[in-house]
Amino acid sequence: MSTKQSNPVRGILFMVVTGLCFVAVTVTVKLLEGRVPAAESAFLRYLFGLVFLIPAWRALRDLRMTGRQWRLSALRGAAQTLGVICWFFAMSRIPLAEVTAMNYLTPIYVTVLAVLVLGERLALRRMLAIVAALGGALLILRPGFRELDPGHFAMLGTSMMFAISYLIAKIITDELSPAVALALLSISVTLGLFPFALSVWVWPSWTDAAILFATAAFATGGHYAMVLAFANAPVTVTQPITFLQLVWSITIGALFFAEPVDPFVVAGGLVIIGSVLFITLREAMLKRRITPSGPDTKF
Repeated sequence: MSTKQSNPVRGILFMVVTGLCFVAVTVTVKLLEGRVPAAESAFLRYLFGLVFLIPAWRALRDLRMTGRQWRLSALRGAAQTLGVICWFFAMSRIPLAEVTAMNYLTPIYVTVLAVLVLGERLALRRMLAIVAALGGALLILRPGFRELDPGHFAMLGTSMMFAISYLIAKIITDELSPAVALALLSISVTLGLFPFALSVWVWPSWTDAAILFATAAFATGGHYAMVLAFANAPVTVTQPITFLQLVWSITIGALFFAEPVDPFVVAGGLVIIGSVLFITLREAMLKRRITPSGPDTKF
């Protein structure tokens, strides 16, 4: 085992950086205040993000993919495109804390889709965790007790689309390197977003363009830090750190965007977080039973 795989302190620090970068992404998008349409904002974020993928272009030039790999990459790009549009729309409509809390539903959807698509077994404990997570989502939304915003439904769609994207990534990264898979995703999403952006295009100010470039930089940095975190420590160590994003989102929303702290959102988010953590720990335990001496290389 390499030292990187057994350095939990480094893994935790990199995951803290990951969380800060992803919260910075939500903050920069929130700063736009809807001045740039959601589809256009998403397109410009991915277009600017291509700059950070220049080191991977040589590998892409020499890449030879099968028809199946092309189809999977295209399907992943389509799902990610729709998810990104919904996410940018939700960011312009609902508080940071609600976006962050509902985004934790993605691993729950991944678990369900893995059963339906990959034929994985769903034990009773995992089923109960999924039910609890859905209960947490209902606690956040509280349908019938308050008026729901279109942004809430957009976030439900975001989590589902991202789950489809992540599930395909789980399949395709067994055949392609993570760097190539990420580059293909970024290119396909940029192309997929272009017609949507063109249909609502408004010329952004230099300030808004700079904000979107910062969004792309933080997103790229977050993904890179996450890869380093997984390389230094198992997911059971790094996963709990991601939940700090909810704390930071609540704090930033209250201090800088005058968003009141909603105890139902906090409670629902904690229920979802607990469910995700339980599923993560259970999967790690099962892996150790199957390969007790091998490192966790899923990510």
